[in-house]
Amino acid sequence: MNIMLGLFNLGGGEIILILAIILILFGAKKLPELAKGLGQGIKEFKKATQNASEGLREAMAESPSTAPRPLAPPTTASVDPECIVPNTPAGPIGVRAVNS
Repeated sequence: MNIMLGLFNLGGGEIILILAIILILFGAKKLPELAKGLGQGIKEFKKATQNASEGLREAMAESPSTAPRPLAPPTTASVDPECIVPNTPAGPIGVRAVNS
């Protein structure tokens, strides 16, 4: 069974009805042109996706596979004890700006 038909859960009757509506809307003379344009569009889309995936594969092959570097250990900032403001009922501990 065609995957696209299974995806949309279309049966034979529904497909015939859709094709009849398309025939009525566009006419018999326009259908070959529409089918040709649709086929060219699908062909171009496939070509573009193949080129994109090929370029991605080449980029992945060119880039060296390096493991992520470990993070540097955290450093402690030295704070002058005179700059520490004690915890008050109004708010948490803060640091005063010191004019140098």
